[in-house]
Amino acid sequence: MSETTRLRLAWILAITVDALQVGTFLPSLGLSSLANNLIDVALMFVLWRLLGWSWAFLPTFAMELIPFVELSPTWTLAVAFAARKRRKARQHLDLTP
Repeated sequence: MSETTRLRLAWILAITVDALQVGTFLPSLGLSSLANNLIDVALMFVLWRLLGWSWAFLPTFAMELIPFVELSPTWTLAVAFAARKRRKARQHLDLTP
């Protein structure tokens, strides 16, 4: 799988999970937190496999466990941070002789 495909898949998954967590939290008033936590564990593992390890995933995972904080798009921000860091590292490798 190419790097571009992995990055697109990571974006799609992060945005979808953030939207689903907001969509399921509001009608259930947070009663689905166990399901959300399981989704967060699975998503962290999938993002790690797609993008490699990024320190952005660890605080994001911790923040997702806090009620009401999980309503912010933390996974989307983590993917943005990880993608930016990967792009900078790739550019740095391209510039070295």
